[in-house]
Amino acid sequence: MDFDQIYTTYWQRIFRVCMGYVNNHSLAQDLTQETFITVWKQLGKFRNESNIGTWIFRIASNTCLRHIEVEGRIKKTSLVIDVKEEKAISIEPQIQFLYQCISELKEIDRIVISLELEEINQAEIAKIVGLSEVNVRVKIHRIKEKLMQKFKEHGNQY
Repeated sequence: MDFDQIYTTYWQRIFRVCMGYVNNHSLAQDLTQETFITVWKQLGKFRNESNIGTWIFRIASNTCLRHIEVEGRIKKTSLVIDVKEEKAISIEPQIQFLYQCISELKEIDRIVISLELEEINQAEIAKIVGLSEVNVRVKIHRIKEKLMQKFKEHGNQY
């Protein structure tokens, strides 16, 4: 698979993972681009020991974690979309609320649920985040419960 094909295949999925992680459209775009710069630079070193998608999602995960570490951002992010951005991306209120809820989760939970929402299988998620499949399955179940509770609490709005 050449870089153009990889970029076309994975860009939107990586963007959504980054968006779920940082809950900021511009920052998610930057992190997605940073992920693909790393993919482009390291593509020749990819050893086919895992699925290329798993490798790319791992790079995205590390990129998001590194950003948070460098920025010293332990506090939760809030949903900030300016008017121009909102028109450009037209995110439905329910999706905005979902991103907001995801951004309030612990770091590892954010990446796990973002990958789950991208329909990455749980074995791959386990490889990407370095947890056992059983642990991933339990985390996903608990995260979904937390998110459902938040939606129920705001049920009249969404």
